[in-house]
Amino acid sequence: MSFLQFFWYAVICFLFIMFLVLDGADFGAGMAAKLLAFRPAESNMIVRSISPHWDGNEVFLVAAGGSMFATMPFWYASLFSGFYLLLFLVLVSLIFRGVAFEFNNVAETPKGKNAWMWATTLSSTAAPFLLGMLFTAMIQPVPMDNHGNIFVGLFNVINPLSILGGIAVTALCLYQGLHFFTLHANGIMRYRAASLAGNLYWAAYPVEVLFAIALFFETNFFEEHLLSTLTLLVLIVLTTFWGHLSTGMHKEVQAYVANSLTIAFVVMLIFVGLFPHVLIAQNPVNSLLIKNVSSSPFTLTVVTIVLCILLPILTAYFIWSYIIQWKRHDLSEFENTDKGAY
Repeated sequence: MSFLQFFWYAVICFLFIMFLVLDGADFGAGMAAKLLAFRPAESNMIVRSISPHWDGNEVFLVAAGGSMFATMPFWYASLFSGFYLLLFLVLVSLIFRGVAFEFNNVAETPKGKNAWMWATTLSSTAAPFLLGMLFTAMIQPVPMDNHGNIFVGLFNVINPLSILGGIAVTALCLYQGLHFFTLHANGIMRYRAASLAGNLYWAAYPVEVLFAIALFFETNFFEEHLLSTLTLLVLIVLTTFWGHLSTGMHKEVQAYVANSLTIAFVVMLIFVGLFPHVLIAQNPVNSLLIKNVSSSPFTLTVVTIVLCILLPILTAYFIWSYIIQWKRHDLSEFENTDKGAY
């Protein structure tokens, strides 16, 4: 395996981390719209906290898919064809979420706003759950031939590990959204978000234990990467505890950073556990290795140059956009939207 092949494997991992850290906050806020809000003004306040960023954050998901296509096309082909239905459902959820955001803004009746707010919540829940299922389905041995063709249906990927993966990613996104909202809210809504996050953290520990057990029985992580797997699992627990403790102590920035690190460690656990493979076949001979699915050295060199040019620009833009649009909102700003009860 060459350095550039390893480098792009790490870049794809990084892009997925950035997507879940940034857009995970948007997913979580969308879920929280029906957990925290009891009036239209409260729901609108939650949605307003993420409205400047939610569509831009999806750039990282597109970038991850594009990077996979350009640098590891055989991985892209096998993954997207083999898990087509799951990816299609993710895409539908993302599209429906965007539509729900826009239609909620123009709905003229309380019933209409309520319906589109429910659509926002459901689609914001479905997308991370399906992504979590996808991540944990692709680390398990799959029926694959020597040409990289995967023969699985939706019900083939539904198992204890994939369900726990879906629950874990959904929960992490919900925590991320609640922490993000506490950084953008004042008053009773800020208190509700912090209280809900603190209470929900207690559910994280048993899920993490069950997830570790499922990894042991359903994957070869503990056989092939014992030290790195144990290290990352410990870090996941520690950062979860840090986030829980920070929430209880009302250290909102620390809670957000801690949960962001938890998300990063979960994604790293998946990519480190797969290494040096990208997909594992039930027949080990047919498993796909990074060195076998990568593009030519010339292609990798060209896209690396493009990355070095574009990534600093993209990073600077996102930092600038978050800084310039950051502010705390008060519920009083949205009281004029309270036109009828839910």
